[in-house]
Amino acid sequence: MTDERRQRGLKKMTEVYGWEFKDGPGEHYAVTADHLFADIWSRPGLSIRDRRLLLLGALTAQGLFDIAEIQVGAALRNEELDEEQLREIALFLCHYAGWPAGTKLDGVVGKVIAQERKSHKQ
Repeated sequence: MTDERRQRGLKKMTEVYGWEFKDGPGEHYAVTADHLFADIWSRPGLSIRDRRLLLLGALTAQGLFDIAEIQVGAALRNEELDEEQLREIALFLCHYAGWPAGTKLDGVVGKVIAQERKSHKQ
């Protein structure tokens, strides 16, 4: 790990999630920052939005809705996807990941939209 690589990873994490990341302890954090974000999320060829769409599909197919909730919130905050697009994604995934998974994602989308609206009113 180089300091430059770690800084690139932290910068990309901040860009992807929409909040500032600081360096953290442990090997898992190091692999996340140094490899996943400095290398994988930073590769040319796909935008963050493209990667987010792929990730939402994979998370839905695996039933990982707690992580999908984080991704939906980041997509909204970063203005990569709007409410209508997120609802459409959930409906589309009903046909490929199954109706239970797609409707569960739609519930996540609704929850995050409500949270975002509430936070903007305050």
